[in-house]
Amino acid sequence: MVDRLRQLVHQESPPGAVRRLHACADLLESWISPVLGRPAVRVVRDGLPHLLWPAEDQRVLLLGHYDTVWPEGTVRDWPFALADGVATGPGVCDMKSGIVQLVTALSLLPDTARVGVLLTCDEESGSPTSRPLIEQQAQRSRAVLVGEPATETGAVKVARKGGSVYRITVRGRAAHAGVEPHRGVNAAVELAHQVLAVRSFAAEGTSVTPTVLSAGSISNQVPESATFCVDVRAWTREELDRVDRLIHALTPRLAEATLVVGGGINRYPMPEAVATPLLEIARRAGRELGLPPLESAHAPGASDANFTASLGVATLDGLGGVGGGSHARSEWVDVTRMPERAALLAATVAGVLGQSGQRAGAASPGVPAHR
Repeated sequence: MVDRLRQLVHQESPPGAVRRLHACADLLESWISPVLGRPAVRVVRDGLPHLLWPAEDQRVLLLGHYDTVWPEGTVRDWPFALADGVATGPGVCDMKSGIVQLVTALSLLPDTARVGVLLTCDEESGSPTSRPLIEQQAQRSRAVLVGEPATETGAVKVARKGGSVYRITVRGRAAHAGVEPHRGVNAAVELAHQVLAVRSFAAEGTSVTPTVLSAGSISNQVPESATFCVDVRAWTREELDRVDRLIHALTPRLAEATLVVGGGINRYPMPEAVATPLLEIARRAGRELGLPPLESAHAPGASDANFTASLGVATLDGLGGVGGGSHARSEWVDVTRMPERAALLAATVAGVLGQSGQRAGAASPGVPAHR
């Protein structure tokens, strides 16, 4: 598993890098197709290759992504490294360790005929091309198990905040900043008013954060245009809807300024109720393997689990690597826990298949006990 993790980390998969993503897809296909005994369907959208192994009678979907946030060439100055059971490197936690564990889990199952696998390559960019595919495959399944990282202590994720992204454009009027600024309509000043306005939309548990801002093009001209982006996170769909209405209702403060609001709600929250039945199956599987009690957590970040949960499909997230520091140079994963997490995933899949095809609480066949 460590050898595969090293290989996968060094096979860089930056956002939107089509050539790199296809090369990484080739590697993953060479690992997973032999285990499943069926070929992958490479679903290409806008040049981006998503890997799908559908099952005819699909009871469980294993879902993950193989893109990372790291630009091409990062491994040259930050290569995969292993010390004292901890691996570091770009994407090692989010979520290449989860993919390696997924491959191992599939190899532990005696029968994968009812297990589908979907690995996408644009999750870190908001899943713009993969979302329809994710939703389609989730609706064919009775349960979705997501290989995103666990918490640093190994807790799985049973709830996630939803998120919205907005880009607000201000239109003003240019004028000479020194000679006749009064003839202009300063888009930067209007932007400042709107940035303060959207911050007031935050509430307890709901963050509304202005992020990227820009205005003007030269220092001696009244800016005629300005833009800023807003990131919104909330625990409930009602809160996302509330903020969405407020942002779309923004009005200019300066006479003759205009606003154009783009964007909207990207992912509704993942409610705990959709994860509870699968959490109980995973906990039972962990006990049968002799593992410590499996904890659960609420995660402020979003993932593709939000999409599947919003459809009402049973979804459990955080079944990937035990680590932390995702999206930072401090990213790490505990490789000593990878075997037990792979076994837990396999036993959870078997438990779901046993419930859907046999009887509730059926034993998890064919999965070796934890040693």
